[in-house]
Amino acid sequence: MGARKRIKAEQIKEARKTQAYAKLRNVPTSPRKMRLVVDMIRGKEVNLALDILKFSTKEASSRVEKLLLSAVANWKDKNEGIRIEDANLYVKEAYVDSGRILKRLRPAPQGRAHRIRKRSNHVTILVDSKVSNVNQEN
Repeated sequence: MGARKRIKAEQIKEARKTQAYAKLRNVPTSPRKMRLVVDMIRGKEVNLALDILKFSTKEASSRVEKLLLSAVANWKDKNEGIRIEDANLYVKEAYVDSGRILKRLRPAPQGRAHRIRKRSNHVTILVDSKVSNVNQEN
């Protein structure tokens, strides 16, 4: 690895230590369906996002809700002296990447076969506080 690449990787690693995020990998639903759910909560406050996910009829919303709670718990671990109510948490970033695609064959008429793509995805949620440095205000 070159020096520039190593330095950049170390900077990203240091930045990740202060960010509170959670990842969900290899979810067996298509990324397109998951993006519909994730788009509903991007930029919203955490309590509002949890309410939206709880009352959503989409199947993927229960998984995203659990992931959001995990991201909030990670934020709480990294900011021990701060109360969640005072921090005014919101969903800073939320995105869905395509995961592994399992390729299957389905019989078709006249001896042919059609390919079925069973898609999966990876979801990442990053939570942050709208209040900068809550400790300084107290």
